[in-house]
Amino acid sequence: MATIQELKDFTQQVRRDIVRMVHAVNSGHPGGSLGCAEYITVLYQEIMKYDASNFDMDGVGEDFFFLSNGHISPVFYSVLARSGYFPVSELATFRLLDSRLQGHPTTHEGLPGIRIASGSLGQGMSVAIGAAQAKKLNGDDRLIYSLHGDGELQEGQNWEAIMYAAGKKVDNYIAAIDVNLKQIDGTTDEVMPMGSLKAKFEAFGWDVLEVEKGNDIETIIASIKEAQALTGKGKPVCILLYTEMGNGIDFMMHTHAWHGKAPNDEQLESALAQNPATLGDY
Repeated sequence: MATIQELKDFTQQVRRDIVRMVHAVNSGHPGGSLGCAEYITVLYQEIMKYDASNFDMDGVGEDFFFLSNGHISPVFYSVLARSGYFPVSELATFRLLDSRLQGHPTTHEGLPGIRIASGSLGQGMSVAIGAAQAKKLNGDDRLIYSLHGDGELQEGQNWEAIMYAAGKKVDNYIAAIDVNLKQIDGTTDEVMPMGSLKAKFEAFGWDVLEVEKGNDIETIIASIKEAQALTGKGKPVCILLYTEMGNGIDFMMHTHAWHGKAPNDEQLESALAQNPATLGDY
């Protein structure tokens, strides 16, 4: 098991990877990627059971993670590479022609760690629920995790899936919602107010945990373990993870402006200065 400092160092290197990848091709989504860096790091470095050296779609005896808001692929690719799924050097091919690391994750390039093509928002939960039910049918007691944006919940398919998961007692499933209150066109309240997400999920029959410090590694670990303790009791589990878009880079925080915008040369230097290398750059 990693120490808290090791997890912080890992996350800091992931932040460097994110801004370097997006800057290199002047394209990508750094804001949400940075906001979820701690959560995905904790999943892959502390929580989930998996075999990165022998990836296969069946994943018998392994935990699964599905990234529904696929535009935050930079953080996903960085964590996968640094967790051993593919060479870290391949991060340098992000969004290039013929790369396995496309802007939104896809399966046809055969990139280890990628189980679904994601980017069409609202669909990831449906896939995750199907995988959770397959685990049950196969007698596999491992868990399914997924991550979704709060703005993504404006897509109606989510709510069909939320209703289905509770109705069918899919209780080997933990869905996390990245509640940063921002999306590409502004705040979520400006675009489409959603009221209380906690009340909505509970009304649909889920157990819900609210995590106010969604960028604090120790809090994330404790919250996921609390969520794990709720599994197997007849209800799916939702973690409402309150994060800061652009976390760790001062000029990207507290604004939606960096949802899908690459830093220029000067901004990259500032971002990297705030996050010195810990594991070595690709």
